[in-house]
Order: sequence, then C-alpha cells, then structure tokens
Amino acid sequence: MKCSIDLVNLINMKKTITESQLQELIRLKLREQEETSVSPMEELASRLVHSQTQTHIFHLQTGSYAEHKALQKYYESIDGLMDSLIESYQGENDIIRNYKSYSMDNYDSKEQVIEYFEELINLVRSLSEDFPSYLKNIVDEIEVLINSTLYKLKRLN
Repeated sequence: MKCSIDLVNLINMKKTITESQLQELIRLKLREQEETSVSPMEELASRLVHSQTQTHIFHLQTGSYAEHKALQKYYESIDGLMDSLIESYQGENDIIRNYKSYSMDNYDSKEQVIEYFEELINLVRSLSEDFPSYLKNIVDEIEVLINSTLYKLKRLN
C-alpha cells in the first residue's frame, strides 16, 4: 500500500493529525522505502541483465567487425555466468524480485562502448566486495569476461 499523503503536504495544508495517524504514516513511508531499496545483489543482477541487452544493441549497431565479434562473445557468455550467479545466490537467499530497469543507449563510438565496460567492471567490483566466496568466484569469472571484452575492443581491429 503506497502512502499518498506525506508530511510536507500535511504541514502545507495546516491539517492536524493524531499521533496514531502520524505513526501509521511513518510506518507506511518506511515500508515504501524498504520496498524500493535494492540490495547489492539485486542491483548487480539488474545491471548484468541490462548489460546483456545493451551489449547486444551495440553489437547490432557497430560498423566494425572486430567490435561486432567481441560484443557478441560478451552477450552470449554473460548469460550463463549471470544465471549461475543469481541461482547460487537464490539457493541460499530469497528469490530476487526487485529487478530494476535502465534505459538503453544507441551505439555512438568504440570509445563509448569501452567506457561502458570500464564503468561496468567498476560497478561489478564495488557491488560484490562483500559477497561470500562462492559468489565472488562467479563474479571473478564475470570480471574475466569484461576484461577480455575490453582487451578485444582496445587492442584488436
């Protein structure tokens, strides 16, 4: 249940509320915040799912055969890795239900794609730093895939 009245509106309307109404409003606001906040694993899972589609878009729009093949390798390989990561997590924890979505970008340049992967690897590292070793091992494989993709994008023509 979303709370449609907030404290600022109440103050602006100069309405008085009882203490129990105020406590209920605070409880609803706290529940709303809990429902919209995501854990590092939920954020990472969302970003990896997004990365597969974003990379596929870059793959389809690039004019470079080398980029085309490097990006194809990424979006084909990330599927199994993220599936393994998410299923392993869910084996010990709850099912992830708070997937976030992100806007997609059109291909502009090789530099744009390299920057995307550099930001992605930094995000993967920061979100996973407190993961248990069994998840960190899978994350390490994801980092290998991202670094391999970066190598191909930067060094191969």
